[in-house]
Amino acid sequence: MRLAIPSVSDAGLESEVSGHFGRSPYYTFVEIEDGKIKNVEVVPVPYEEHGPGDLPDFVKEHGGDVVIAYGMGQRAVDFFRQLDVDVVTGAMGRIGDVVDAFIHNMLDVDPYWKEKIEKEKKEKDEC
Repeated sequence: MRLAIPSVSDAGLESEVSGHFGRSPYYTFVEIEDGKIKNVEVVPVPYEEHGPGDLPDFVKEHGGDVVIAYGMGQRAVDFFRQLDVDVVTGAMGRIGDVVDAFIHNMLDVDPYWKEKIEKEKKEKDEC
C-alpha cells in the first residue's frame, strides 16, 4: 500500500501534514508492506496553479492508494474515489506519527476540521 500525504516541507516523515490539501507544496509518499514502512519518497507538487482533478491525477500517477490529509473538499474526494484512491481526512501532526498510527489502526482525526477551515476562510475574507 502506498500512502500519499500532503506535506508542508520536504522533510519526509519529519514534515507536518499540510493543513491545506490544495496548496501543499509537497507530497510524501510512504510505501507500507507487512505493517512496516518500506520506502519514503517526497515529491514536489509540479504546478503552482492547478485545476479540478489535477492533484488526484498527480497522486494516482505516483502510485497513491490512500490519501491522508487534514482538509479536502468534496469535489476532490469525488475525483479520488473515481480513481479508486481512498481518502482519510482530519489527520494532523508529524507525518511519521500519522503513518505509524495509520499502520496500527489508531489514527486519531479531527472531526471538526471542516468547521475550522471554514472559520479560517471567513476570518481571512474579513481582513
